[in-house]
Amino acid sequence: MSGNYFVTRESCPACASTEHATIYSRDFQDPHLREYLESFYSSQGSIETKYLRGATFVLEECKRCGLIYQREVPNDFLAKKLYDEWINPKLALERHLNSDLEYHAAHAREVMTLIAFFNVGPSKLEFLDVGMGWGEWCLMARAFGCNTCGIELSQSRIEYAKSLGLNVISWDQLPDHHFDFINTEQVFEHINSPLETLRSLKKSLKSQGLIKISVPDGNDAKRGLEVSDWTAPKWETGTRNSNPVHPLEHMNCFNRRCIIKMAQIAGLQEVRIPVLLQYMYSTNWKPVVPMLKNMLRPLYFNVLRRGTYLFFRHEKDRPS
Repeated sequence: MSGNYFVTRESCPACASTEHATIYSRDFQDPHLREYLESFYSSQGSIETKYLRGATFVLEECKRCGLIYQREVPNDFLAKKLYDEWINPKLALERHLNSDLEYHAAHAREVMTLIAFFNVGPSKLEFLDVGMGWGEWCLMARAFGCNTCGIELSQSRIEYAKSLGLNVISWDQLPDHHFDFINTEQVFEHINSPLETLRSLKKSLKSQGLIKISVPDGNDAKRGLEVSDWTAPKWETGTRNSNPVHPLEHMNCFNRRCIIKMAQIAGLQEVRIPVLLQYMYSTNWKPVVPMLKNMLRPLYFNVLRRGTYLFFRHEKDRPS
């Protein structure tokens, strides 16, 4: 068994540039990296390291857009093993069902804000969730009266979503649909061809429709690589952790600038949700941490223009 289970990306998957520099390289059989992967996946299911023999964990930094990306990424066979076997579906579902109130409140906040932004009755809105997982975002949008459907690659998650009465479509069916809003939450870091995927999604976006791209913030990824701390808290901005370039799964490590650049190449422009709407539909004002998050989140994204949580629409929809 060798690197036959990987494919090599010769150009930047976000802007197609061939100008890049290697910033990190380590064999998957390196003891430090192997120990981390075994520990990480054993807590979620299992890992078969024999499929990683002959492959190298290499990070390239695009000189054009700044994306950091893994040069060698799992092929379809290995990706299916990773997401449907190594990450045990039963364990993943148990963790999902134990999600706390704040997790669901965030979905409610986002859905209410979007409905207010479009300023039409929810029943007139068509929403798509790409990488829908267990269907929780679709369920929330449906609860508010929106027409929802999702796309998912994991068969176990598709079956679960269907058991809840959710509409699941395939990538082949995507051209037959058009949406007011397309949700991609923690998706683009996981896909081999993000620019190509974004272009495909754009074709199913209605005029004046929005697409959201939300990914781990890789602004400090290079600092994290200096210590290679794969276990540091992943959601703490500024910590020296390596989660944004997590081996195997996080194929693409975005910062804000390269997301906007990729969107521009795809013919999309950034849209900022009004701060007032975000405050109006914020939920979970318990002191102290949720309250502070609610107060600072709109300013962080809209005023300081930081982070990797962005909305886009067709370039042709730019106001005159």
